[in-house]
Amino acid sequence: MNDPTSKPEDDSAPTTHFGYRDVPVAEKQKLVGEVFTSVARSYDRMNDLMSLGVHRLWKRYFVGTSGVKRGDAVLDLAGGTGDIAALLHERVLRRAQDRQARDERDNGRVVLGDINGDMLSVGRDRLIDRGLVAGIDYVQCNAEKLPFPDRSFDLVTIAFGLRNVTDKPAALREMHRVLKIGGRALVLEFSQVQAEWFKPIYDFHSFQVLPRLGKLFARDAGSYRYLAESIRKHPPQEELKAMMEAAGFARCGFRNLSGGIVAIHSGYSV
Repeated sequence: MNDPTSKPEDDSAPTTHFGYRDVPVAEKQKLVGEVFTSVARSYDRMNDLMSLGVHRLWKRYFVGTSGVKRGDAVLDLAGGTGDIAALLHERVLRRAQDRQARDERDNGRVVLGDINGDMLSVGRDRLIDRGLVAGIDYVQCNAEKLPFPDRSFDLVTIAFGLRNVTDKPAALREMHRVLKIGGRALVLEFSQVQAEWFKPIYDFHSFQVLPRLGKLFARDAGSYRYLAESIRKHPPQEELKAMMEAAGFARCGFRNLSGGIVAIHSGYSV
């Protein structure tokens, strides 16, 4: 893949950030799509290398504290290679031996949504290979304009995807729209490191180690440089909380993990 930072810009168009570079708003979705098409097949392996496997603990904690229960309808946005959907599936779908599972209406469902077809395809194939077939649907969709009716889901999640959305307020409003009254939205995302002493170490890992790992294992340093930059451009904890409140969510809050490397944001539909 060509380095995404080498794309030409249109100075006459409204701009937004693509990593540390300003690009026309109309181009960002395409550029982000190229990044994830490039890294789709190596995405999980690179996450393990970049986080030393800690991302799996973050995701398990994210789902484990979600409050999701059997029978719930859940939408996982930016679902990528399916790891969050698989964890949700364990909790919402009733086992065949469960008596209540005889009534299909009492079964839960997980909808894995992603704007990128390559990521969605990888996720679908991996979940099918694991035997997770019943109770999971796959929808290629833009988080800014979801193809679901109002009040459709008990829980909406997005993990490590919101920072790549061009219009984050629109995506948050759509998440609120499709939630049932009393439903919950959860955002797991890289955030602002809290300890000053750790910031130089984190920056070195992000901007020196990460692109080199991308070049070595995914043959794509540029995409991983963008991913590091996108983390720094993402709204920090208090700002994202305010954005969720502005989108209509109530009882908004966040919980830092690993000293603020990531944070879980939550809000409820009322």
